[in-house]
Amino acid sequence: MNTNVAAQGTGSSLARSRRRMPPELNIFLVLIGIALVYEVLGWLFVGQSFLMNSQRLTIMILQVSVIGIIAVGVTQVIITGGIDLSSGSVVGMTAMISASVAQASTWPRALYPSLTDLPAIVPIGLGVGIGLLAGFINGQLIARTKIPPFIATLGMMVSARGVSKWYTKGQPVSGLTEQFNFIGTGIWPVIVFLVVALIFHIALRYTRYGKFTYAIGANVQAARVSGINVEAHLVKVYAIAGMLAGLAGVVTAARAQTAQAGMGVMYELDAIAATVIGGTSLTGGVGRVTGTVIGTVILGVMTSGFTFLRVDAYYQEIVKGIIIVAAVVVDVYRQKGRKKT
Repeated sequence: MNTNVAAQGTGSSLARSRRRMPPELNIFLVLIGIALVYEVLGWLFVGQSFLMNSQRLTIMILQVSVIGIIAVGVTQVIITGGIDLSSGSVVGMTAMISASVAQASTWPRALYPSLTDLPAIVPIGLGVGIGLLAGFINGQLIARTKIPPFIATLGMMVSARGVSKWYTKGQPVSGLTEQFNFIGTGIWPVIVFLVVALIFHIALRYTRYGKFTYAIGANVQAARVSGINVEAHLVKVYAIAGMLAGLAGVVTAARAQTAQAGMGVMYELDAIAATVIGGTSLTGGVGRVTGTVIGTVILGVMTSGFTFLRVDAYYQEIVKGIIIVAAVVVDVYRQKGRKKT
């Protein structure tokens, strides 16, 4: 009898210790495992180290920083039980529009000759504002008309891509000022990503905004009964996601020091992949920005590793799709396990 009691006590203490462990720990261990696999494969097939090349790792982090900015917004949308398919197109649209008012007077083919050499805050603010407007429209369509988020954001995806192509009739925008380009140079895209992640990590964990976001994703009817204005909050969440996509568009244009209508293609899927890999549940109510940050790095490590091993790009897309499906399957079984306990 005493043995059974002791066993039960040990089991309950182990369960409590598991609950105290941060959910991101498992994701971080996956990241370490993937990196070590690439390290071994690198020595076997390439004769080089994957992890000991600081230049490769720096390029990898810079490449995923834009996806990470988008993914922070996508995380909040998915926590509410929604989806945002428009973020990649919003990146292209805001890159074009912000770059058009960031041109230097020395550029002979400025789109708006009277609006050259403007302070960087103007094109940055315009790009972020356009993204905010796109997200606001998404939120209004979803909250007021009750159409599924998939359809609303799909419409915005097509429309925003059309705007980016129409804006300059498909012509790239170049000759940007050094002040504007500065946000895309060096380590600045990573700094922007980490600052954005920190802000919304705090907002989701310690503010009423975060509590409402999780409550809507967990049970929208219960959230409404408890007094939460669900419609208004959804508009806010989608507007923030659009704003971050706009910021990502500005950083993308500044990094490339030019803007093209094709920028941001498939970024929305990469952002969703990073979010799901990071542990955010597509059923809503579960997810953390810290997990999304790790998921973004995992995505970057995988892409960089494939390039390092000289794997063709189309194989990379196939594997990426498999990983997204696998992450969703794992999430489904995890949710079933939670319901049983």
